[in-house]
Amino acid sequence: MDIANHLAVIDRLCAREFPAEHGRTDAGTGGPGYLIAELETSGDFYEEGGTEREETQEQYEADRDALGERLADRWGPADVFSLAGAFARATQGEEVDEPWATLASHVPDVHLWKAPTGRWVALGVSQWDTELPFQLLAVVTAVDPP
Repeated sequence: MDIANHLAVIDRLCAREFPAEHGRTDAGTGGPGYLIAELETSGDFYEEGGTEREETQEQYEADRDALGERLADRWGPADVFSLAGAFARATQGEEVDEPWATLASHVPDVHLWKAPTGRWVALGVSQWDTELPFQLLAVVTAVDPP
């Protein structure tokens, strides 16, 4: 993991304008009020043998925590925020604002800060399904957490 590069990506996201439309960006995805950067992506687990998936998950969580320590030096300790409630509400048809609705479907929780810019900064570990890759995500949004 390249912490300096990841911090630079987060800094760029904090300074950028949000896209007017939902879609891909040079760093990942974005839309009105949010940007999501894919900082790291693992391989998939279709051919898994043994504990590779669990070890990869642990490594991605450790990488999130290491990057989070650097952000905590800037902005104080993170709030660990579960997205389970947002996921449950979204699956029951309740409207949950983006980026939280989509994140809740593949990120169980985020480490969350309010940056001096007034934007929320979150780090999360994503996995859409047990065979698919893990991703370390950085989210910068003006949308309050659900």
